[in-house]
Amino acid sequence: MYQLKKLENNLESVLKKFNINEVIDIKLTKSKSFDLQINNLVKFNNHPNISEIINEFEIELNDESFIKRYEIGEKNFINIEINLNEFVKTIENIRNFIKVENPKKIIFDYGGPNIGKPLHVGHLRSLNIGRSLYSVNKLAGNKVLSDIHMGDWGMPIAQIIQYGIEKKINFEKLTIQELEEIYPIASDLYSTNDEFMKLAQNINKNLNDNQKDLVNKWKIIKDTSMKSLKSTLNQLNHKFDLWRGESDVNDSIPNMIKDLITKNKISLDNGAYVSNLESDPKILITKSDGSYLYLTTDLATVLDRLDNLEFDKTLYVVDKRQKLHFEQLFSSLKYFDFPTKEYEHISFGTVNDTDGNPFKTREGGTKKLTDLYDETYKYIKTINNELDEVSLGLLSNTVLTYSDLITNRNTDYKFDLEKFTNVNGKTGIYIQYANVRAKKLINDSSQKASKFSVVSEELDNNDKKLLKSFIKFEFYFEQTIKNNEPHHLADYLYEISQQFNGMYQGTNILENENITLKENKLKITDLFLEYSNLLMECLGILPVKKM
Repeated sequence: MYQLKKLENNLESVLKKFNINEVIDIKLTKSKSFDLQINNLVKFNNHPNISEIINEFEIELNDESFIKRYEIGEKNFINIEINLNEFVKTIENIRNFIKVENPKKIIFDYGGPNIGKPLHVGHLRSLNIGRSLYSVNKLAGNKVLSDIHMGDWGMPIAQIIQYGIEKKINFEKLTIQELEEIYPIASDLYSTNDEFMKLAQNINKNLNDNQKDLVNKWKIIKDTSMKSLKSTLNQLNHKFDLWRGESDVNDSIPNMIKDLITKNKISLDNGAYVSNLESDPKILITKSDGSYLYLTTDLATVLDRLDNLEFDKTLYVVDKRQKLHFEQLFSSLKYFDFPTKEYEHISFGTVNDTDGNPFKTREGGTKKLTDLYDETYKYIKTINNELDEVSLGLLSNTVLTYSDLITNRNTDYKFDLEKFTNVNGKTGIYIQYANVRAKKLINDSSQKASKFSVVSEELDNNDKKLLKSFIKFEFYFEQTIKNNEPHHLADYLYEISQQFNGMYQGTNILENENITLKENKLKITDLFLEYSNLLMECLGILPVKKM
C-alpha cells in the first residue's frame, strides 16, 4: 500500500469513530518549512468532539516514522515535514509500496487495427495510452490482459475479396503492398458503384455462411496482413496478450440475436434489427441487409469474454469520436441483462500536424505509423549520427511515445518533430539523456551507491529538492490509475529528470572532497535511476544505454 495512503486510511478510521464520513486527502505543499498538508479538519472546527478528534489524529501522526514533525494550525490545518532518512526506506522499495489493496482483473481493449489496412497515425494514441495504462495497472498488482481486438471480418473484407475476384488477383501470391492498395479502392467502389456494392454484400453473406473458397481467401488476407501488423508493432515495442478479432465471435452472433428476440429485447424495423430500448437515435443491432455493425460484434465480444475470461472491468481505449458508440454499447449491455461488470470508454483527442490539421501524406492519405517512425529515426540520426541502430530505434519510439503521453489524453496535440527531439526541452530525448547521465555517473564511481544511506545533515538544496520530489510519486501514480491519465507520470518524469540535472550540474560529484556529501549524491542518483526506470516502464519506454 502507498505509505501516504495508509496514513489517509488511518485518519479516515478516526473520523468514522465520530460518525464522520470524510475522504482524507494528503496534499503536497509549496511551504519552504513543510512538505505535506492535510486540510480536511478545517470544515469540522465547530464539531463538538473536535478536541478528541485532534488528539487521535496526533496519535496516528506520532506513530508514523516517516514524519519528522508536524504542526496543527489555529484553524486545524495540518502541516507535515518528512523525515528524509526514514522516507528513503520507502523510496528504495517503491515497487512494493504501490500495490493496491484489492486487485482487479482488467481487460484493456486497444489498438483496434483493421485487416488489409496499415497502422496509421490515428492508432498511435490508442496504442500508447493503452500500453501505459496496462503497465501501470500491472505494476499496481491488478491482473491485466491486453486485447488488440482486430477488425478482421465483415464488409471491408468482402469488398477486398470482390475486388480481387473482379481483377482476377491471385490471392495465393497476394502481397501486403497490393493489399494496402486494394483496400481504399474497394471501399470507394462500394460507396459509388451499386453493382459492386450488391456483389460485395453477397460475398459478405456467403462469408458468414462459411463458404469454403471465400473463407480460404479471407485466411490469406488475414495472414498477409497479420505478418505486416506484427512486424510494425514489434518495431514500435507493442505486445499483446490476446490477438482476438471480430472473426472470433462471428459464429456466435446468430444465437445472440435469437436470444435477444426471444427476450423481446430487439425487433425488426424495415428489415433491420433494432433495440427496443427507447433511445435517440435508435440503436441498430443489424443492418437491413443482414450485415453486422461494430456494436453487434462488440456485444458478442463481451459475451465471449464473459464465457472465457475472468474479469471485473474492461477499458476501451478508443478516440473520443466514438463516444456515441460506447454510450450505446454500455446502455445495451445493461438493457440486455448482460452480467454486471465495469465498462469504461477511455477517450482521447487526435494527433495533428504542426498546423493543427489532420495528419496526412502529401497525397492526402492518412500517414502510416511506419512512415512516422522512419521520419523520426532519420531526424534523430541527423542530430546525432554517432548513435548505433539500437539506440536510434529506442529514441525514435521514445519520441513517438513521450510526446503523445505528455499531453492530457482528452486534448488534441500537434506532432512537431523538431520540438519533440529537442534535448533541452520537455521531451523524451531529455528524459533519456538524464537517465543515461545518471547511469554513467554510477558506473564511473568506484563505489556501489546502493550501499549508502542518506545523511540529511549533509544535503545541499539540490539534493533535498530531488529527494523530496520522490515523495510525489505515489500521488501521480494514484491519479493515473484513478483517472486513467498517463500524462501525470510523464510530467513527473520530466520534473525529476530536470531536478537530477540541476543536482548533477551543481557540483562535480565524483571529485567532491566531502565524502559524505559525495556518497549522498551517489545514493540519490541511484534512487533517481530507480524512479526514472520505473516511470519509463509505466509509460512503455525502454531506456537507452548511451547517447
